[in-house]
Amino acid sequence: GRGGVMVNPGAALQAILFDHDGTLINSEAVHFKLWQQTLTPYGVELTDAYYNETMAGVPTSQNGVDVVRDFNLSAEPAELANTKTRLTEEHLHKAPFPLMPGALETMTLCHEQGLRIAIVTGGSKYSVQRTLECYGFADWVECVVAVEDVEHSKPAPDCYLMALEQMGLTAEQAMAVEDTEHGLAAATAAGLRCVAIPTEQSLGHDFSAAAGVYQSLSAWTNEQFS
Repeated sequence: GRGGVMVNPGAALQAILFDHDGTLINSEAVHFKLWQQTLTPYGVELTDAYYNETMAGVPTSQNGVDVVRDFNLSAEPAELANTKTRLTEEHLHKAPFPLMPGALETMTLCHEQGLRIAIVTGGSKYSVQRTLECYGFADWVECVVAVEDVEHSKPAPDCYLMALEQMGLTAEQAMAVEDTEHGLAAATAAGLRCVAIPTEQSLGHDFSAAAGVYQSLSAWTNEQFS
């Protein structure tokens, strides 16, 4: 343009890809409790420190593998993961996870700005389905990639690459929002800019690869959309 900077229109921000657990829904404390419940019969006392360091933001099947290894259990990792998944589904059947502070406002704002929205999660499709059914923004989310959709979930980039492919976007045209180091690793490996909004569970994670670290969704949107 005259006197202005030429911007590549292809690279303009077109979509926001949100993580689910800990980013849009306040679920990590419940996941911690359900894992405690799963492991109590095996004599494991799960600590906050271990959960936060090793389990937060990691898909359930991998949690099972890590727990069996670290606590030297005789149980099958898949058996533990299945128990935890069943407990989560029972919990979700009664009620969806509560939204994170500012989640509805953030979704509304992205929608009003004309941005396309995806949810890319290492959690289950059912969990996302419950969120969409119960909070009224189902029409705005055009793409959901969950743990069932990929062979390798986070921290592998596959889930984000799948979302970009389904939406017909390049990594430059989108941005990810995550709350854990593992999620951030998945997004950045897919070539995405990623902002991090740590929860109590992920405060100790390494977010040096993030495009920005914010205290809340509102703090991020205030800067992003001001």
